[in-house]
Amino acid sequence: MTLNLPNQFPMTNEVNIWAEKETNGLIKEILPQGSINNLSRLVFANALYFKGSWNQKIDASTTKDYDFYLLNGSSVKVSFMTSKKKQFIRAFDGFKVLGLPYKQGEDKRRFTMYFFLPNAKDGLPSLVEKVASESDLLQHKLPFDKVEVGDFRIPKFNISFGLETSDMLKELGVVLPFSGEGLTKMVDSNQKLFMSNILHKYFIEVNEEGTEAAAISVLFMQAQCMRRPTRMDFVVDHPFLYLIRDDLAGTIIFVGQVLNPLDG
Repeated sequence: MTLNLPNQFPMTNEVNIWAEKETNGLIKEILPQGSINNLSRLVFANALYFKGSWNQKIDASTTKDYDFYLLNGSSVKVSFMTSKKKQFIRAFDGFKVLGLPYKQGEDKRRFTMYFFLPNAKDGLPSLVEKVASESDLLQHKLPFDKVEVGDFRIPKFNISFGLETSDMLKELGVVLPFSGEGLTKMVDSNQKLFMSNILHKYFIEVNEEGTEAAAISVLFMQAQCMRRPTRMDFVVDHPFLYLIRDDLAGTIIFVGQVLNPLDG
């Protein structure tokens, strides 16, 4: 969605209505009131909605409460999904990976949710650092064979959050779009344009049926002024990393970390 905004023409409600429609009601407001002002010239909005059912359905009657251990050493009671069926699991140095495939749709794309679980209960920060330093880790450290499972537990979670990402991008060296150079030619304007804000909002729910997830990004432009075992445990009872991947294209469409499944 692209809006070319005349001066003093508030389009906040229009963007929010569009966002709610494109995410099937999961994200109802991406723009706070007053976020578009008389200097706003363009708003670029991008939406992603995903809903998938597990290829191997999880029996809800087996869901039970267990302890989930937080990074500070305390624990909370969380509903865990369990299964005795074979799973795609692979062990690496310091962490394990589980792949839960979704049912294939009418096209040829194949989606899978991957859980990256550090061996240590407080190991998520080190795993995230490892991912950041090894750019191909999330793409190549994946399981391809099913193994028998021993103790198998995955927490149910429902997470929604929003953030402004401009400062993060600048810290990563993306500075040109914020400088007023290189964007003006995108529109018929005599004024220099620059990115003023980039807003991102995200929702994901994982339960026995599968996963429902959505994300919205909005960009503002303003005028410048080991060997594999045959049986494995996989108990996700401490902070972990997850991603949803199109296995056919190798494209990661969602990625995040869960510190506390109850945080929402």
